[in-house]
Amino acid sequence: MKAVVFDIGNVLVRWDPVAAFEDDLGGRQQAEAFLRRIDFDARNLRADAGSSFADLAQELDDAGDHALLAAYPARFGRTIAETIDGSWALLDRLAGAGLEIHAITNWSAETWPEGAAVHPRLGTAFGTVIVSGELGMVKPDPAIFEFFCQHTGLAPQDCLFIDDKEENCAAAMRVGMQAEIFTAPDALEAALQRRGLL
Repeated sequence: MKAVVFDIGNVLVRWDPVAAFEDDLGGRQQAEAFLRRIDFDARNLRADAGSSFADLAQELDDAGDHALLAAYPARFGRTIAETIDGSWALLDRLAGAGLEIHAITNWSAETWPEGAAVHPRLGTAFGTVIVSGELGMVKPDPAIFEFFCQHTGLAPQDCLFIDDKEENCAAAMRVGMQAEIFTAPDALEAALQRRGLL
């Protein structure tokens, strides 16, 4: 094994989109209802693939919904306030063991700079960061993993990919990478120890 490739959202940094809207809408329950009403998950995935939130907001008929979604990039910092410290500790141990550390993240190109501003280590911890919104493809498309290997010169079998979504891990494995589904830092630590990486 030469490299460990991390997902970022909900592996290294908690992502809570409700936090972008709860102050305006009067609480978490109302914000959750708004996200369901506008099918935020599907729209956010399109942003992760390269669409702008302004364009996505244009599709909404309700003026209030339109304004809220259009404002999401300006409020994005609220959604990523918390790091997952145990994961960062494991990342540092892996790097200390001589493994290359990289990242492949489904993340909007529009909000990535804010993410790196809130958490400066996102800009320094990785040899390579593949940001889906900059590339125009998203996990679980196997092509994003193939692009990563071509870009870094790493063979897939020399990479361990860590992600909180089973479908993304399955896609990485389809191109020849090894993968671990992230649930919590202690479980990841045990998995890395079983693999002899810690």
